[in-house]
Amino acid sequence: MLAAASKKQYLFIALLVIAAIVIGFWEPHALIYGIQRGSLYAVIALPLALILGILGVLNLAHGEFLTVGMYATFVLFSRFGVDPMLSTVPVTLLLAVVGVAVYLLTIKHVLKAGHLSQLLITFGISLVISELIKSIYTTQPRGVFTTYSYSSTTLAGIRFGTYEFLYLLIAVAVLVGLQLFLKKTRLGQATFAVGQNPRGASIVGINVSFVYLFVFGLSIAIVGLASVFMVPRVSIFPGAGTPYTMKSFALTAMAGLGNLNGILLAGIALGIFEAVVNAIPGGSGWSDVVFFGVLILVIMTRAIREGRR
Repeated sequence: MLAAASKKQYLFIALLVIAAIVIGFWEPHALIYGIQRGSLYAVIALPLALILGILGVLNLAHGEFLTVGMYATFVLFSRFGVDPMLSTVPVTLLLAVVGVAVYLLTIKHVLKAGHLSQLLITFGISLVISELIKSIYTTQPRGVFTTYSYSSTTLAGIRFGTYEFLYLLIAVAVLVGLQLFLKKTRLGQATFAVGQNPRGASIVGINVSFVYLFVFGLSIAIVGLASVFMVPRVSIFPGAGTPYTMKSFALTAMAGLGNLNGILLAGIALGIFEAVVNAIPGGSGWSDVVFFGVLILVIMTRAIREGRR
């Protein structure tokens, strides 16, 4: 099974490289900005996939946690003059604490209550967070300006922004970090065991409750990390993070549960696909349609294949 999955992944990488070369010759900016945007999708989707894979919970408040991180970064910048890059550690730690608190107060009590209860409670959490932000900061958009976030360079006569390549670096760093954690540490191996068989893991002495708590807190911390690097390039408002919930779920569904490498590849592929659609005259409003249309196609294809087995 693992060998088959690897072959499919290598085939996908080969097709992605070929498509990237073709798009690079046709519209270089679509390739560049597609990779940048797709990497952002991937780094936000990775923690959602981790929660879904280990806890079995689809977190509908995922995007709202991202919004909390954006506002935390904005507050540090506007009130204390802290540069967004220096906000990385405090915001990441803050989101980890928020994640742990939310888990202990809510998620912990519905883990065995079924998927409907989990969906309802995470949807309720998203509404509470959104309304709290509106009551404190209103719906007025806010922003953080930094000169380095608008830096650009020219390569082969093509001028493009460089800041958002940080998304690719962060996505790779988070992916490698998670892989090393799961394979090389005792807690990571325990986490992997819990994701495979929580009852069996409990029987051999693994503290399943602690693993769930740790994974949820770690995942929300990664969301906080992503939010810090987004702030200089996005408008901050109560619903800023909401669209990323469904896109993260879409990438997880396309890559397959537990396929962290596939999420990065799928994110880059869909980011490029979106950029290509936006580059077509009159196609800018169709990018989300294409994004979720591809998701439907992938899920249908997978369902048809499984039905034939």
